[in-house]
Amino acid sequence: MADRNPGPFALSPIGWVRSPYQRRFGTPHQATQTTPEPELEAVLELDPQRITEAALADLAGIERIWVLSWLDRSGTWSPQVRPPRGARVKRGVFATRSPDRPNPIGLSAVKLVAVEGLNLRVLGVDLLDGTPILDVKPYVVYADAFPGSRGGWIDEL
Repeated sequence: MADRNPGPFALSPIGWVRSPYQRRFGTPHQATQTTPEPELEAVLELDPQRITEAALADLAGIERIWVLSWLDRSGTWSPQVRPPRGARVKRGVFATRSPDRPNPIGLSAVKLVAVEGLNLRVLGVDLLDGTPILDVKPYVVYADAFPGSRGGWIDEL
């Protein structure tokens, strides 16, 4: 077994989210969760000091992308949290999508509307305005979708 690297690890944002959401309250809990209003557009503004337009080559035609983010306004984490949906019972944090985690890394599958220079226009964002972006990856249907998978307690909702 290889030696364990205990960290810490240094991450730097590659950009920031520009979204209509200013507070956690009222922000969708999942990227695909609809709110009473239609999906609102957001922009992923990539940092020209770190990213060039060449990094965005070939995104045209990709309908959805994964956005990995640093949930910089999450609270302190706890091993058990009370999810906003379902029975009002505590669940293990790793069995939830709570933003309050040991490492507050967000994972959002959003719809890519357009690539404009270093800006990615997206729909279905569940991130607050100013959230740091760590990475962007394509959603790959054959590798990312497992329609028959069980969701444990979430299937009961």
